[in-house]
Amino acid sequence: MKKLALLKALIIISGLILILISCTPESCFEETEPFVKASFYLTGGSKPLAPDSLTVFGVNMETDTLYKKATGVTIAKLPLNAGTHECSFVLKIYGITDTVTFRYTTYPYLVSKECGFTFYHNLYSDSLFCTHHIIETIQTRNNVITTLNEENIRIFCYANLQFRAD
Repeated sequence: MKKLALLKALIIISGLILILISCTPESCFEETEPFVKASFYLTGGSKPLAPDSLTVFGVNMETDTLYKKATGVTIAKLPLNAGTHECSFVLKIYGITDTVTFRYTTYPYLVSKECGFTFYHNLYSDSLFCTHHIIETIQTRNNVITTLNEENIRIFCYANLQFRAD
């Protein structure tokens, strides 16, 4: 009888352990934040360059700086707000300030069972607007904003500024 009771207890404990293990969430190792990946170029240039100094923050969000006098940044990652259809950023490149505005649509995307959902964005064609103090033009390379490491836009700055090659 003792052996039968011990066997039943072992089966019950083993079953509980299996249930607990099967309900444990897996870890998420995938990127879940989509960013606009912006590369910097001199007007007429074909190689990405790093501004000597880059400061980036959202319009009216000066205290929430994404980059603060950063050096060596050839690709800036800019987050879009899934709750709106427009985001504006202030870019200060080599001490000269411009504002860039994006217009886009947002849709949910299942990254994986472990990571859950994120929001991807589609930039509208003709959706990039900027002031032209240091930025001459902005070129869209890939209008789908995802978690992949793909260049989305190219920012061409006036050639008379000091940049350094990457």
